[in-house]
Amino acid sequence: MAPSAAQRVVIENCAIATVDADDTEYASGYLVLAGNRIEAVGPGEAPGRLENVVRRIDGRGHLATPGLVNTHHHFYQWITRGLATDHNLFDWLVALYPVWARIDERMTYAAAQGSLAMMARGGVTTAMDHHYVYPRGSGDLSGSIIRAAAETGVRFTLARGSMDRGAKDGGLPPDFAVETLQDALRATEETVERYHDASFDAMTQVAVAPCSPFSVSTELLREAAELARRLGVRLHTHGSETVEEEKFCHELFGMGPTDYFESTGWLGEDVWMAHCVHMNDSDIRAFARTGTGVAHCPSSNARLAAGIARVPDMLRAGVPVGLGVDGTASNESGELHTELRNALLINRLGAHREAALNARQALRLGTYGGAQVLGRAAQIGSLEPGKLADVVLWKMDTLAHASITDPVTALVFGAPAPVTASFVNGRQIVADGRLLTADEDAIAVSTREEARRLARIAAQD
Repeated sequence: MAPSAAQRVVIENCAIATVDADDTEYASGYLVLAGNRIEAVGPGEAPGRLENVVRRIDGRGHLATPGLVNTHHHFYQWITRGLATDHNLFDWLVALYPVWARIDERMTYAAAQGSLAMMARGGVTTAMDHHYVYPRGSGDLSGSIIRAAAETGVRFTLARGSMDRGAKDGGLPPDFAVETLQDALRATEETVERYHDASFDAMTQVAVAPCSPFSVSTELLREAAELARRLGVRLHTHGSETVEEEKFCHELFGMGPTDYFESTGWLGEDVWMAHCVHMNDSDIRAFARTGTGVAHCPSSNARLAAGIARVPDMLRAGVPVGLGVDGTASNESGELHTELRNALLINRLGAHREAALNARQALRLGTYGGAQVLGRAAQIGSLEPGKLADVVLWKMDTLAHASITDPVTALVFGAPAPVTASFVNGRQIVADGRLLTADEDAIAVSTREEARRLARIAAQD
């Protein structure tokens, strides 16, 4: 808990959705933030005679929720948005890998700034980036991404990705954009040792994250799992995203993606996978049995025509599920709060129809579910005393939402709600929908410049 001498911020008179184990909600209540922790949350008036109160926020007309947690993204794609808009996954990759293979440190820094700024101003307090393209001579890409996250002020997990299956080995990326197995393992270990913080209130963590079954060797998958467990960090990759991937695994390995992952040590409570669209009952049982998590990316799955993930079945089986933006070359908005709505609506197109998800389940996916998937449910994802002060205050009394009585329904079913205040680790990073930690207009200029520079370089090939 926070020390009694900590400076306190009191948020009062707001609706509160705690997303705790009982889904406790208050029509009007308060939060006390002490230092970087939530000290108290409850109904009615805030406790009197609190010491060291440096600020009081009147939350009338607002809903307080845990900060949103993004569980899958590719920041570098911010500067290749709007391309290959009518492609499925494999055709999209074929079209864009030659462009992505030309990224450098300046580009990844600008793209990370753009990705992070867009998420943070829309209520994301914990972000992750699965970065797996490391062209030779491109500079310190991992360091540039981590620097952008630190400057933005969000809690962050870098999933240090890798690929060792280039064009000469039957893969999709150009050979100069992939690493050797040993170089990938060495660079990943160095990144973990340099940046990973295992403490309760860590702002930066690192996961081991080979890209996908069709872009890495079996040896890299197996040895990456061994490396992660030796270092005590989590594992992340893409899994079961398309029918083409399933066919690839059967043809090359004689088994489906889930069985293949299990054979290489890639199922477990320390693992989460993106997409998991094409999962049969046996696959879902395997994920539930092992505690393997899923990053559900509804907008990207729809954009690339990958299909509808069986999220209701996963949840009923006990699979941890969070939400992901995915790369902004397949989700041009780059916002996670829109994924709350899209997850609910798209899943209602599936077998369970109107019973698939409700508003509170969608909010849980974007908060506590994401914290579970990232291995941080003890610290973030719900508004409870002792947890870290990652809190978002959504404005619900404007034209867009005021006539919807239930604020959680308004947040999920309605238009994107404005963020009046967002706190990460007790520090406010957004006020009235604008970042306090970065110049959004300057970022817009730099990302446009870097997108144009990348396009020029790629056109020269």
